[in-house]
Amino acid sequence: MSQNLHPMLNIAVKAARAAGAIINRAALDIERLQVHTKNPNDFVTEVDHASERAIIDTLLEAYPGHSILAEESGRTRGAAKSDYQWIIDPLDGTTNFIHGLPTYAVSIALAHRGQVQQAVVYDPARNDLFYASKGRGAFLNDRRLRVSKRTRLAEALIGTGFPFRKGDNFQRYLKIFEQVMQHCAGLRRPGAAALDLCYVAAGWYDGFFETGLQPWDVAAGSLLVTEAGGLIGNYSGDADFLHQREVVAGNPRIYGQLVQLLAPFTRVIAPDAAAPAGAAGDGG
Repeated sequence: MSQNLHPMLNIAVKAARAAGAIINRAALDIERLQVHTKNPNDFVTEVDHASERAIIDTLLEAYPGHSILAEESGRTRGAAKSDYQWIIDPLDGTTNFIHGLPTYAVSIALAHRGQVQQAVVYDPARNDLFYASKGRGAFLNDRRLRVSKRTRLAEALIGTGFPFRKGDNFQRYLKIFEQVMQHCAGLRRPGAAALDLCYVAAGWYDGFFETGLQPWDVAAGSLLVTEAGGLIGNYSGDADFLHQREVVAGNPRIYGQLVQLLAPFTRVIAPDAAAPAGAAGDGG
């Protein structure tokens, strides 16, 4: 990489590449596993854990005083309290990985007092490194990223993710799906939210929305979007999305149009909401 990276971003890149090497090695075994074992899920759990260990070891070696929020190990490693928190998804897109579909990624973000400052999303199958430092722009490998310039939702390609957990509100999602599908040029669902947000930053999608995401799914991608000139928030268009389990992102014009469609479906309760129960618009 030609530019001078922030030292903390440099460490995150090193961690992401170490995890990517583990994932790429494991990908070679997936085919054999699909044939010979009853439960490839156990193998993926092992890969997840190995990837996460490699990431956290690299980060804590450099910054032992930082705290960690990671998908597999939660908050069990790192300092209990710190202004700096690393937010980690060691393998986003595990279902794709199990099937050999090469759309998955490592996602690492560093938040300072709750604001994401450094971000890396590494796609090991393509050896694509997306990264950003707050105020310094978003990049793919050596190329500066900018969100797309499309202004009409009718011409926009929008990414999404389907609900897949028991207890998810499928009926609500189908209503959202119907709304967005009728207003845009196409809807895509590759299956790794960290990459979806990078695709918005790169201008490959014009927008993206999903419900039910965890902080580690979106922390790194969110900085890539904003550093590429895009907007990201919850369905009502507020900046509060990281812990709200709903996210919409896009170039500024498409973001505004998506928020108009999605706002009736928001589940975020405004702090000053004196509305009667059920008035928060759960779309169903």
